[in-house]
Amino acid sequence: MKSICVYGSSSAAIDQSFMDAAYRLGGIIADRGYGLIFGAGDMGVMGATARGAHNRGGKVTGVLPSFMNVDGIPYNDCDEIIVTSTMRERKHIMETRADAFIAAPGGVGTFEEFFEVLTLKQLRQHKKAIVLLNIDGYYDKIQDLMENAVRLNFTKVPMLELYRLTDTPEEAVDYILGYKYTDVPDKWFT
Repeated sequence: MKSICVYGSSSAAIDQSFMDAAYRLGGIIADRGYGLIFGAGDMGVMGATARGAHNRGGKVTGVLPSFMNVDGIPYNDCDEIIVTSTMRERKHIMETRADAFIAAPGGVGTFEEFFEVLTLKQLRQHKKAIVLLNIDGYYDKIQDLMENAVRLNFTKVPMLELYRLTDTPEEAVDYILGYKYTDVPDKWFT
C-alpha cells in the first residue's frame, strides 16, 4: 500500500480549525486508498489526522523515538508502531516508507521536517511530492520566506516548484494523486 507521511503539531492548545482540517485530511488519505505514516502522537494535528484516517479504515503507522514512547504521548490505535532509538532514525523511516509528504500546521519540528525533505528533493535524493497544507494561511510567512530567498538569489526559482502550497486537505491529496516528478536542473548545483 502506498503511504502519505503527514508532519504536524502535537499541541492540543491550537485552534479547533486546525484539528478539524487534520481530521478531514486523515479521512481523505484513507478514502483515496493511502496509508498514513506520522510521528505517532495522540494530540494535536498528529492525533487528529490519525483518528481521521483510522475512522475511515486507513492503515495508520506511527513512528516515534523510545524516549517519547511513554503514557500519554503515542496514539495507541496505530495499526503499526515503530519505536526508534533516535529522532534521526525516526525521520529516516518516515522518509523512506512514505510515497509523499504533507506538512500540516505545526511548530519547529514540523518546519525542520518540511525543510529536510525539501532539501533532499533539491539534492535529488528522492522524487516524492511535498505539500505545505496552508490551513487558515498558516504557511503564508514560510511562502514569503521562500520567495524572498529566491528574490535575493539565495536559491533559484525552480525551488518553488519542488513543493505545492495548498489551502485545503482535498487540494493537498489531489496534488499528490496527480503528481508527476520533474527533474531538478543541473544548473542548481553551480
